[in-house]
Amino acid sequence: MESTLRSPTIEKETPEAPASEAAPLVAARQSWRPLQALLQLRAFEALRHREFRLLWLGQACTGMGTWMDQVTRGWLIYELTDSALQLGLVRGIQAIPFLLLSPVAGSAADRYSRKTQVVVAQFMNGLVYAATALLIFTGRIQPWHVYVTAILMAVAQVFQQPARAAMVADAVPPHKLINAIGLNAVAFNVARSIGPALAGVLIAMFGTAGSYFVQAAFFFLATVWTVQLRSAQRSSAGAGGRSAHGESFGQSIIEGWKFSWRNEAVRTGLLIVMFASLFIVPFTTLLPVFARDLLGVGATGQGLLLTAMGVGALGSALLVASLGDRLPRGMLMLGGVTLYGLVIVAFAASPWFGLSMALMGIVGLCHVHAHALVQTVIQSHSPSDLRGRTTAIFHMSQVVMTVGSMLVGALAALWGAQWAVASMGAVGSLAMIAIHVALPRARHIR
Repeated sequence: MESTLRSPTIEKETPEAPASEAAPLVAARQSWRPLQALLQLRAFEALRHREFRLLWLGQACTGMGTWMDQVTRGWLIYELTDSALQLGLVRGIQAIPFLLLSPVAGSAADRYSRKTQVVVAQFMNGLVYAATALLIFTGRIQPWHVYVTAILMAVAQVFQQPARAAMVADAVPPHKLINAIGLNAVAFNVARSIGPALAGVLIAMFGTAGSYFVQAAFFFLATVWTVQLRSAQRSSAGAGGRSAHGESFGQSIIEGWKFSWRNEAVRTGLLIVMFASLFIVPFTTLLPVFARDLLGVGATGQGLLLTAMGVGALGSALLVASLGDRLPRGMLMLGGVTLYGLVIVAFAASPWFGLSMALMGIVGLCHVHAHALVQTVIQSHSPSDLRGRTTAIFHMSQVVMTVGSMLVGALAALWGAQWAVASMGAVGSLAMIAIHVALPRARHIR
Protein backbone atom coordinates (compact mmCIF):
# COMPACT_ATOMS: atom_id res chain seq x y z
CA MET A 1 0.00 0.00 0.00
CA GLU A 2 2.79 2.41 0.95
CA SER A 3 4.76 1.69 -2.21
CA THR A 4 1.69 2.62 -4.23
CA LEU A 5 1.23 5.89 -2.40
CA ARG A 6 4.92 6.72 -2.78
CA SER A 7 4.89 6.20 -6.54
CA PRO A 8 6.66 9.55 -7.20
CA THR A 9 9.79 8.12 -5.50
CA ILE A 10 9.84 4.95 -7.56
CA GLU A 11 13.09 5.90 -9.25
CA LYS A 12 14.86 6.14 -5.86
CA GLU A 13 13.55 2.76 -4.76
CA THR A 14 14.58 1.06 -7.99
CA PRO A 15 17.67 2.91 -9.19
CA GLU A 16 18.74 -0.11 -11.19
CA ALA A 17 15.62 0.03 -13.39
CA PRO A 18 16.63 0.89 -16.94
CA ALA A 19 15.46 4.17 -18.39
CA SER A 20 13.62 2.27 -21.12
CA GLU A 21 11.19 0.89 -18.48
CA ALA A 22 10.59 4.21 -16.68
CA ALA A 23 10.08 6.24 -19.85
CA PRO A 24 6.65 4.77 -20.71
CA LEU A 25 5.40 5.56 -17.20
CA VAL A 26 6.53 9.17 -17.46
CA ALA A 27 5.09 9.48 -20.98
CA ALA A 28 1.78 8.05 -19.84
CA ARG A 29 1.52 10.57 -17.00
CA GLN A 30 2.38 13.44 -19.32
CA SER A 31 -0.15 12.27 -21.92
CA TRP A 32 -2.94 12.54 -19.33
CA ARG A 33 -2.04 16.12 -18.30
CA PRO A 34 -3.87 17.88 -21.20
CA LEU A 35 -6.99 15.81 -20.48
CA GLN A 36 -6.78 16.61 -16.75
CA ALA A 37 -6.40 20.30 -17.54
CA LEU A 38 -9.42 20.13 -19.87
CA LEU A 39 -11.57 18.53 -17.17
CA GLN A 40 -10.74 21.39 -14.79
CA LEU A 41 -12.63 23.80 -17.05
CA ARG A 42 -16.17 24.56 -15.90
CA ALA A 43 -17.60 23.63 -19.30
CA PHE A 44 -16.38 20.03 -18.88
CA GLU A 45 -16.85 19.51 -15.15
CA ALA A 46 -19.52 16.79 -15.55
CA LEU A 47 -16.92 14.63 -17.32
CA ARG A 48 -15.07 14.30 -14.02
CA HIS A 49 -17.76 11.80 -12.99
CA ARG A 50 -16.96 8.30 -14.25
CA GLU A 51 -20.57 7.27 -14.88
CA PHE A 52 -21.35 10.33 -16.97
CA ARG A 53 -18.04 10.05 -18.81
CA LEU A 54 -18.96 6.53 -19.95
CA LEU A 55 -22.47 7.67 -20.92
CA TRP A 56 -21.03 10.60 -22.84
CA LEU A 57 -18.59 8.42 -24.78
CA GLY A 58 -21.46 6.10 -25.69
CA GLN A 59 -23.55 9.10 -26.74
CA ALA A 60 -20.73 10.37 -28.97
CA CYS A 61 -20.40 6.98 -30.70
CA THR A 62 -24.12 6.46 -31.25
CA GLY A 63 -24.42 10.05 -32.48
CA MET A 64 -21.77 9.42 -35.11
CA GLY A 65 -23.47 6.26 -36.31
CA THR A 66 -26.92 7.87 -36.40
CA TRP A 67 -25.82 10.96 -38.32
CA MET A 68 -23.88 8.81 -40.79
CA ASP A 69 -27.11 6.93 -41.41
CA GLN A 70 -28.81 10.18 -42.44
CA VAL A 71 -26.59 10.18 -45.53
CA THR A 72 -26.08 6.46 -46.09
CA ARG A 73 -29.72 5.32 -45.98
CA GLY A 74 -30.88 8.05 -48.34
CA TRP A 75 -28.04 7.32 -50.75
CA LEU A 76 -28.78 3.59 -50.66
CA ILE A 77 -32.53 3.88 -51.34
CA TYR A 78 -31.87 6.37 -54.14
CA GLU A 79 -29.33 4.00 -55.71
CA LEU A 80 -31.86 1.15 -55.58
CA THR A 81 -34.98 3.03 -56.72
CA ASP A 82 -33.99 6.34 -58.39
CA SER A 83 -37.10 7.72 -56.65
CA ALA A 84 -37.16 11.05 -54.82
CA LEU A 85 -40.50 10.03 -53.30
CA GLN A 86 -38.92 7.03 -51.57
CA LEU A 87 -36.24 9.30 -50.13
CA GLY A 88 -38.98 10.94 -48.10
CA LEU A 89 -40.85 7.73 -47.35
CA VAL A 90 -37.84 5.95 -45.87
CA ARG A 91 -37.46 8.87 -43.43
CA GLY A 92 -41.12 9.27 -42.65
CA ILE A 93 -41.60 5.60 -41.81
CA GLN A 94 -39.13 5.98 -38.93
CA ALA A 95 -41.61 8.22 -37.10
CA ILE A 96 -44.04 5.31 -36.65
CA PRO A 97 -42.09 3.52 -33.86
CA PHE A 98 -41.68 6.83 -32.01
CA LEU A 99 -45.44 7.38 -32.16
CA LEU A 100 -46.42 3.87 -31.09
CA LEU A 101 -43.61 2.77 -28.76
CA SER A 102 -42.32 5.88 -26.97
CA PRO A 103 -44.74 5.51 -24.01
CA VAL A 104 -43.82 1.83 -23.68
CA ALA A 105 -40.08 2.59 -23.84
CA GLY A 106 -40.39 5.30 -21.18
CA SER A 107 -42.36 3.04 -18.86
CA ALA A 108 -39.83 0.23 -19.36
CA ALA A 109 -37.00 2.62 -18.44
CA ASP A 110 -38.76 3.36 -15.13
CA ARG A 111 -39.69 -0.25 -14.34
CA TYR A 112 -36.56 -2.16 -15.31
CA SER A 113 -32.80 -1.68 -15.64
CA ARG A 114 -32.02 1.40 -17.72
CA LYS A 115 -28.50 0.18 -18.31
CA THR A 116 -29.75 -3.11 -19.75
CA GLN A 117 -32.24 -1.26 -21.96
CA VAL A 118 -29.52 0.97 -23.41
CA VAL A 119 -27.05 -1.90 -23.89
CA VAL A 120 -29.58 -4.13 -25.67
CA ALA A 121 -30.84 -1.26 -27.87
CA GLN A 122 -27.32 -0.23 -28.90
CA PHE A 123 -26.24 -3.79 -29.61
CA MET A 124 -29.36 -4.50 -31.67
CA ASN A 125 -28.79 -1.29 -33.62
CA GLY A 126 -25.23 -2.39 -34.36
CA LEU A 127 -26.50 -5.78 -35.56
CA VAL A 128 -29.01 -4.10 -37.88
CA TYR A 129 -26.27 -1.97 -39.43
CA ALA A 130 -23.94 -4.98 -39.77
CA ALA A 131 -26.70 -7.04 -41.42
CA THR A 132 -27.42 -4.20 -43.85
CA ALA A 133 -23.73 -3.99 -44.73
CA LEU A 134 -23.60 -7.75 -45.40
CA LEU A 135 -26.70 -7.59 -47.63
CA ILE A 136 -25.10 -4.81 -49.67
CA PHE A 137 -21.72 -6.54 -49.78
CA THR A 138 -23.26 -9.81 -51.06
CA GLY A 139 -25.45 -8.02 -53.62
CA ARG A 140 -28.72 -9.20 -52.03
CA ILE A 141 -30.00 -5.83 -50.83
CA GLN A 142 -33.55 -4.91 -51.89
CA PRO A 143 -35.59 -1.75 -51.25
CA TRP A 144 -37.80 -3.57 -48.74
CA HIS A 145 -34.67 -4.40 -46.73
CA VAL A 146 -33.97 -0.66 -46.42
CA TYR A 147 -37.46 -0.02 -45.07
CA VAL A 148 -37.40 -2.93 -42.62
CA THR A 149 -33.98 -1.97 -41.25
CA ALA A 150 -35.12 1.68 -40.99
CA ILE A 151 -38.01 0.60 -38.76
CA LEU A 152 -35.78 -1.71 -36.68
CA MET A 153 -33.25 1.10 -36.21
CA ALA A 154 -36.02 3.47 -35.13
CA VAL A 155 -37.34 0.90 -32.62
CA ALA A 156 -33.87 0.60 -31.10
CA GLN A 157 -33.60 4.40 -30.92
CA VAL A 158 -37.01 4.65 -29.24
CA PHE A 159 -35.92 2.38 -26.38
CA GLN A 160 -32.40 3.78 -26.13
CA GLN A 161 -33.19 7.49 -25.86
CA PRO A 162 -35.39 7.75 -22.74
CA ALA A 163 -33.29 5.24 -20.79
CA ARG A 164 -30.01 6.98 -21.64
CA ALA A 165 -31.41 10.46 -20.94
CA ALA A 166 -32.82 9.34 -17.58
CA MET A 167 -29.44 7.85 -16.65
CA VAL A 168 -27.73 11.23 -17.12
CA ALA A 169 -29.55 12.69 -14.11
CA ASP A 170 -28.47 9.65 -12.06
CA ALA A 171 -24.84 10.01 -13.14
CA VAL A 172 -24.16 13.58 -11.91
CA PRO A 173 -25.17 15.70 -8.91
CA PRO A 174 -28.30 17.85 -9.49
CA HIS A 175 -26.31 21.07 -9.72
CA LYS A 176 -24.29 19.66 -12.63
CA LEU A 177 -27.23 18.35 -14.66
CA ILE A 178 -27.42 21.29 -17.03
CA ASN A 179 -23.66 21.03 -17.62
CA ALA A 180 -24.07 17.32 -18.45
CA ILE A 181 -26.94 17.96 -20.86
CA GLY A 182 -24.96 20.77 -22.47
CA LEU A 183 -22.03 18.40 -23.00
CA ASN A 184 -24.40 15.87 -24.56
CA ALA A 185 -25.50 18.62 -26.92
CA VAL A 186 -21.83 19.29 -27.75
CA ALA A 187 -21.33 15.60 -28.63
CA PHE A 188 -24.55 15.62 -30.68
CA ASN A 189 -23.55 18.66 -32.72
CA VAL A 190 -19.96 17.52 -33.27
CA ALA A 191 -21.38 14.23 -34.57
CA ARG A 192 -23.82 16.17 -36.75
CA SER A 193 -20.90 18.05 -38.28
CA ILE A 194 -18.52 15.10 -38.74
CA GLY A 195 -20.82 12.09 -39.26
CA PRO A 196 -22.38 13.00 -42.63
CA ALA A 197 -18.99 14.04 -44.04
CA LEU A 198 -17.40 10.77 -42.89
CA ALA A 199 -20.26 8.80 -44.45
CA GLY A 200 -19.77 10.65 -47.73
CA VAL A 201 -16.05 9.82 -47.81
CA LEU A 202 -16.68 6.15 -46.99
CA ILE A 203 -19.40 5.85 -49.64
CA ALA A 204 -17.07 7.38 -52.24
CA MET A 205 -14.24 4.99 -51.31
CA PHE A 206 -16.00 1.75 -50.33
CA GLY A 207 -19.67 2.17 -51.21
CA THR A 208 -22.61 2.14 -48.80
CA ALA A 209 -21.49 -1.22 -47.37
CA GLY A 210 -18.29 0.40 -46.05
CA SER A 211 -20.27 3.16 -44.34
CA TYR A 212 -22.66 0.67 -42.71
CA PHE A 213 -19.77 -1.44 -41.39
CA VAL A 214 -18.30 1.66 -39.72
CA GLN A 215 -21.74 2.63 -38.33
CA ALA A 216 -22.04 -0.85 -36.81
CA ALA A 217 -18.57 -0.47 -35.29
CA PHE A 218 -19.59 2.83 -33.64
CA PHE A 219 -22.61 1.19 -32.00
CA PHE A 220 -20.62 -1.82 -30.83
CA LEU A 221 -18.02 0.55 -29.35
CA ALA A 222 -20.81 2.46 -27.59
CA THR A 223 -21.97 -0.85 -26.12
CA VAL A 224 -18.45 -1.49 -24.78
CA TRP A 225 -18.53 1.86 -22.95
CA THR A 226 -22.06 1.34 -21.61
CA VAL A 227 -21.55 -2.15 -20.16
CA GLN A 228 -18.91 -0.65 -17.85
CA LEU A 229 -21.55 1.45 -16.10
CA ARG A 230 -22.62 0.47 -12.63
CA SER A 231 -26.21 -0.71 -12.37
CA ALA A 232 -28.23 2.19 -10.98
CA GLN A 233 -30.07 1.60 -7.72
CA ARG A 234 -33.42 3.35 -8.01
CA SER A 235 -36.54 3.41 -5.93
CA SER A 236 -39.15 1.02 -7.16
CA ALA A 237 -41.95 3.10 -5.73
CA GLY A 238 -44.05 5.09 -8.07
CA ALA A 239 -45.31 8.60 -7.64
CA GLY A 240 -48.10 7.39 -5.44
CA GLY A 241 -45.90 5.15 -3.34
CA ARG A 242 -46.87 1.98 -5.17
CA SER A 243 -44.36 -0.42 -6.63
CA ALA A 244 -43.69 0.27 -10.30
CA HIS A 245 -43.96 -3.48 -10.90
CA GLY A 246 -47.31 -3.65 -9.12
CA GLU A 247 -49.13 -1.76 -11.87
CA SER A 248 -49.68 -2.67 -15.49
CA PHE A 249 -47.81 -1.07 -18.36
CA GLY A 250 -50.97 0.81 -19.27
CA GLN A 251 -51.33 2.21 -15.76
CA SER A 252 -47.64 3.10 -15.70
CA ILE A 253 -47.95 5.03 -18.98
CA ILE A 254 -51.05 6.89 -17.75
CA GLU A 255 -49.26 7.83 -14.51
CA GLY A 256 -46.44 9.31 -16.56
CA TRP A 257 -48.83 11.41 -18.64
CA LYS A 258 -50.72 12.54 -15.51
CA PHE A 259 -47.53 13.64 -13.76
CA SER A 260 -46.26 15.45 -16.87
CA TRP A 261 -49.47 17.49 -17.04
CA ARG A 262 -49.84 18.17 -13.31
CA ASN A 263 -46.24 19.32 -12.78
CA GLU A 264 -46.17 22.88 -14.10
CA ALA A 265 -42.44 22.95 -14.87
CA VAL A 266 -42.56 19.68 -16.84
CA ARG A 267 -45.79 20.70 -18.58
CA THR A 268 -44.24 24.02 -19.61
CA GLY A 269 -41.12 22.35 -20.98
CA LEU A 270 -43.15 19.84 -22.99
CA LEU A 271 -45.44 22.53 -24.40
CA ILE A 272 -42.44 24.59 -25.49
CA VAL A 273 -40.70 21.72 -27.26
CA MET A 274 -43.91 20.47 -28.92
CA PHE A 275 -44.88 23.89 -30.31
CA ALA A 276 -41.32 24.48 -31.49
CA SER A 277 -41.22 21.05 -33.15
CA LEU A 278 -44.54 21.65 -34.91
CA PHE A 279 -44.12 25.23 -36.15
CA ILE A 280 -40.46 26.28 -36.09
CA VAL A 281 -37.96 23.42 -36.45
CA PRO A 282 -39.52 21.93 -39.66
CA PHE A 283 -38.34 24.91 -41.74
CA THR A 284 -35.22 22.86 -42.55
CA THR A 285 -37.43 20.67 -44.78
CA LEU A 286 -37.55 23.53 -47.31
CA LEU A 287 -33.84 24.43 -47.20
CA PRO A 288 -33.24 22.95 -50.69
CA VAL A 289 -35.89 25.35 -52.06
CA PHE A 290 -34.23 28.37 -50.41
CA ALA A 291 -30.73 27.32 -51.48
CA ARG A 292 -31.53 26.54 -55.13
CA ASP A 293 -34.49 28.71 -56.08
CA LEU A 294 -34.44 31.74 -53.76
CA LEU A 295 -30.77 32.32 -52.90
CA GLY A 296 -29.28 30.69 -56.00
CA VAL A 297 -26.42 28.96 -54.17
CA GLY A 298 -27.23 25.31 -54.96
CA ALA A 299 -26.31 22.25 -52.94
CA THR A 300 -22.99 23.75 -51.84
CA GLY A 301 -24.80 26.75 -50.39
CA GLN A 302 -27.26 24.49 -48.60
CA GLY A 303 -24.32 22.69 -47.01
CA LEU A 304 -22.88 26.02 -45.87
CA LEU A 305 -26.22 27.04 -44.37
CA LEU A 306 -26.34 23.81 -42.38
CA THR A 307 -22.73 24.31 -41.33
CA ALA A 308 -23.56 27.79 -40.04
CA MET A 309 -26.43 26.32 -38.06
CA GLY A 310 -24.11 23.65 -36.68
CA VAL A 311 -21.53 26.25 -35.60
CA GLY A 312 -24.20 28.25 -33.80
CA ALA A 313 -25.53 25.08 -32.17
CA LEU A 314 -22.08 24.04 -30.99
CA GLY A 315 -21.40 27.48 -29.55
CA SER A 316 -24.74 27.41 -27.75
CA ALA A 317 -24.06 23.95 -26.34
CA LEU A 318 -20.71 25.10 -24.94
CA LEU A 319 -22.37 28.19 -23.48
CA VAL A 320 -25.04 26.11 -21.74
CA ALA A 321 -22.42 23.67 -20.44
CA SER A 322 -20.27 26.54 -19.10
CA LEU A 323 -22.93 28.60 -17.34
CA GLY A 324 -24.61 25.66 -15.65
CA ASP A 325 -27.19 26.41 -12.96
CA ARG A 326 -26.65 30.16 -13.18
CA LEU A 327 -29.09 30.27 -16.12
CA PRO A 328 -32.68 31.47 -15.56
CA ARG A 329 -34.15 28.48 -17.36
CA GLY A 330 -37.78 29.56 -17.64
CA MET A 331 -37.09 32.93 -19.25
CA LEU A 332 -34.42 31.54 -21.53
CA MET A 333 -36.65 28.68 -22.74
CA LEU A 334 -39.49 31.03 -23.60
CA GLY A 335 -37.29 33.84 -24.86
CA GLY A 336 -35.01 31.52 -26.85
CA VAL A 337 -37.84 29.84 -28.75
CA THR A 338 -39.61 33.18 -29.32
CA LEU A 339 -36.40 34.53 -30.86
CA TYR A 340 -36.06 31.26 -32.82
CA GLY A 341 -39.40 31.86 -34.54
CA LEU A 342 -38.64 35.52 -35.27
CA VAL A 343 -35.25 34.64 -36.79
CA ILE A 344 -36.98 32.08 -39.02
CA VAL A 345 -39.29 34.87 -40.25
CA ALA A 346 -36.25 37.00 -41.06
CA PHE A 347 -34.57 34.05 -42.80
CA ALA A 348 -37.63 33.54 -44.99
CA ALA A 349 -37.48 37.20 -46.08
CA SER A 350 -33.69 37.37 -46.57
CA PRO A 351 -32.62 38.01 -50.20
CA TRP A 352 -28.87 37.76 -49.46
CA PHE A 353 -26.87 34.60 -48.84
CA GLY A 354 -24.52 36.27 -46.34
CA LEU A 355 -27.42 37.47 -44.21
CA SER A 356 -29.03 34.04 -44.43
CA MET A 357 -25.78 32.45 -43.19
CA ALA A 358 -25.69 34.81 -40.19
CA LEU A 359 -29.33 34.10 -39.39
CA MET A 360 -28.71 30.34 -39.56
CA GLY A 361 -25.98 30.77 -36.95
CA ILE A 362 -28.50 32.44 -34.63
CA VAL A 363 -31.01 29.67 -35.42
CA GLY A 364 -28.49 27.05 -34.28
CA LEU A 365 -27.82 28.97 -31.08
CA CYS A 366 -31.54 29.27 -30.26
CA HIS A 367 -32.30 25.65 -31.15
CA VAL A 368 -29.77 24.04 -28.82
CA HIS A 369 -30.16 26.69 -26.13
CA ALA A 370 -33.88 26.04 -25.81
CA HIS A 371 -33.65 22.27 -26.43
CA ALA A 372 -30.98 21.63 -23.77
CA LEU A 373 -32.75 23.81 -21.20
CA VAL A 374 -36.07 22.03 -21.79
CA GLN A 375 -34.38 18.67 -21.23
CA THR A 376 -32.82 19.96 -18.02
CA VAL A 377 -36.13 21.24 -16.68
CA ILE A 378 -37.98 18.01 -17.49
CA GLN A 379 -35.32 15.80 -15.91
CA SER A 380 -34.60 17.94 -12.85
CA HIS A 381 -38.31 18.35 -12.02
CA SER A 382 -39.15 14.65 -12.51
CA PRO A 383 -38.52 12.06 -9.75
CA SER A 384 -36.21 9.22 -10.76
CA ASP A 385 -39.02 6.66 -10.98
CA LEU A 386 -40.90 8.84 -13.52
CA ARG A 387 -37.96 10.29 -15.43
CA GLY A 388 -37.99 7.65 -18.17
CA ARG A 389 -41.65 8.33 -18.95
CA THR A 390 -41.35 12.12 -19.00
CA THR A 391 -38.24 11.88 -21.19
CA ALA A 392 -40.07 9.53 -23.57
CA ILE A 393 -42.83 12.13 -23.97
CA PHE A 394 -40.12 14.71 -24.70
CA HIS A 395 -38.70 12.50 -27.47
CA MET A 396 -42.14 12.18 -29.05
CA SER A 397 -41.43 15.68 -30.35
CA GLN A 398 -39.79 13.87 -33.27
CA VAL A 399 -43.24 12.67 -34.34
CA VAL A 400 -44.58 16.21 -33.99
CA MET A 401 -41.66 17.42 -36.11
CA THR A 402 -42.61 14.97 -38.87
CA VAL A 403 -46.17 16.36 -38.83
CA GLY A 404 -44.73 19.88 -38.97
CA SER A 405 -42.59 18.95 -41.99
CA MET A 406 -45.67 17.70 -43.81
CA LEU A 407 -47.55 20.88 -42.86
CA VAL A 408 -44.84 23.28 -44.05
CA GLY A 409 -44.56 21.31 -47.31
CA ALA A 410 -48.30 21.60 -47.90
CA LEU A 411 -48.31 25.33 -47.12
CA ALA A 412 -45.33 25.84 -49.45
CA ALA A 413 -47.32 24.22 -52.26
CA LEU A 414 -50.17 26.69 -51.62
CA TRP A 415 -48.36 29.93 -50.72
CA GLY A 416 -44.70 29.41 -51.62
CA ALA A 417 -41.77 28.50 -49.40
CA GLN A 418 -41.14 31.99 -48.02
CA TRP A 419 -44.69 32.59 -46.82
CA ALA A 420 -44.95 29.05 -45.44
CA VAL A 421 -41.79 29.33 -43.33
CA ALA A 422 -42.52 32.91 -42.23
CA SER A 423 -46.09 32.16 -41.16
CA MET A 424 -45.15 29.04 -39.22
CA GLY A 425 -42.26 30.85 -37.52
CA ALA A 426 -44.59 33.67 -36.50
CA VAL A 427 -47.16 31.22 -35.11
CA GLY A 428 -44.40 29.49 -33.13
CA SER A 429 -43.32 32.78 -31.55
CA LEU A 430 -46.92 33.70 -30.74
CA ALA A 431 -47.34 30.30 -29.07
CA MET A 432 -44.40 31.09 -26.77
CA ILE A 433 -45.97 34.44 -25.86
CA ALA A 434 -49.25 32.66 -25.15
CA ILE A 435 -47.48 30.23 -22.79
CA HIS A 436 -45.80 33.19 -21.09
CA VAL A 437 -49.21 34.82 -20.49
CA ALA A 438 -51.18 31.65 -19.63
CA LEU A 439 -48.50 30.25 -17.29
CA PRO A 440 -47.00 33.31 -15.58
CA ARG A 441 -44.97 31.19 -13.16
CA ALA A 442 -43.16 29.56 -16.09
CA ARG A 443 -40.77 32.51 -16.33
CA HIS A 444 -39.53 31.73 -12.80
CA ILE A 445 -38.58 28.09 -13.52
CA ARG A 446 -35.05 27.33 -12.38
